[in-house]
Amino acid sequence: MALAALKAQLNNFVQSMLEEGMLDSQFAQVQALQDESNPCFITEVITSFCNDAERIVIELNKYMSHQTLDFAKLESFVHQLKGSSSSIGAKRLKLACTDLLQASDDRNKNGCLQALNAITREYCLLRNKFDTIIQLERRILATETRDQ
Repeated sequence: MALAALKAQLNNFVQSMLEEGMLDSQFAQVQALQDESNPCFITEVITSFCNDAERIVIELNKYMSHQTLDFAKLESFVHQLKGSSSSIGAKRLKLACTDLLQASDDRNKNGCLQALNAITREYCLLRNKFDTIIQLERRILATETRDQ
């Protein structure tokens, strides 16, 4: 596939994620930081985000299975995930974190469980979409390298 077509496919894919509300304009700002001196920047950022987010989501799910819940500790994990989600522009994941923080503030364990389920679901959806972006980025880089 031609380079221009791959880039258009990537742009359309990201645009669809923006339209779905999965991402916000922050993601475009992160993308804009990629240049010829660091052609793998967005792939590295996404990979780092996903590794950290997955670790936190696993910890949150483990933590929520405990009989007694330390809301302060829970909030610490959620703040980490919310911050990294905000930094990369993961809008729906950030909003799900806000819901969990609110449920935690209310000391509502059922609300926390529901919000955590939403976080887990949003993370899984986002991870799959980010995997597609990474694949497209790698194909673009390979095509650019081959064409030089």
